[in-house]
Amino acid sequence: MPGTSGNGSVTRSTLRQQIADALRDEVLAGRLQAGREFTVKEIAEQYGVSATPVREALVDLSAQGLLEADQHRGFRVHEYSVEDYRGIVEARGLVLDGIFQVLATDRARHRDPDDPTVHAAVVGVRRRAEEAQRAAVAGDLTVLIGYDLRFWRELAALFGNPYLADFLHRLRLQSWVCAVQHLRRLHDLRGHLWSRHTELVDALLRRDLPSARAIIAAHDADSLALIERLAAG
Repeated sequence: MPGTSGNGSVTRSTLRQQIADALRDEVLAGRLQAGREFTVKEIAEQYGVSATPVREALVDLSAQGLLEADQHRGFRVHEYSVEDYRGIVEARGLVLDGIFQVLATDRARHRDPDDPTVHAAVVGVRRRAEEAQRAAVAGDLTVLIGYDLRFWRELAALFGNPYLADFLHRLRLQSWVCAVQHLRRLHDLRGHLWSRHTELVDALLRRDLPSARAIIAAHDADSLALIERLAAG
């Protein structure tokens, strides 16, 4: 029956997303480390589910650049090099510049802050910025990553092209996967993590693009210098 088939499809799709989210969190938390290999069967047994949604979730994570598929050995957590990180940071900056360019030139997309929908979105982005900033200042990497990813996704959706927003989210995710293997070597991350989220929101709300670009440039330079230093030992 169509209704039964549809419900089954939704259930499987939801399970697929739940498994993908759980494994992504494991990678970002450093519990699934770079180079770690596993099979569909292992993950299915771990979560007590069938192989199909697991395989689909792993394929999704491979498409996002977090895993590598090996036809004969299953899947492996992707190993990013410092050179990879440099490339990701560069690409991330170019995408953000595209978002800023839209904000600068497409006046038709300028949103009235008094509009209730826009106001609610701005409040949500600012709340995420404050939460991310607190986590960064406290040196809580796990909490920061979660809020930081949500912050950038919501910020990009508020100010920019949705396709650029999706691409930026993927790059932010990859940059965290690459960085986390180095950052977790530090016992105290206070003062090392970027915490200027609210400053960036304020600059964009003022449409002060020079300040926004300067904040991002400093963020990228500091992040790259830190990862290079940690990688060098």
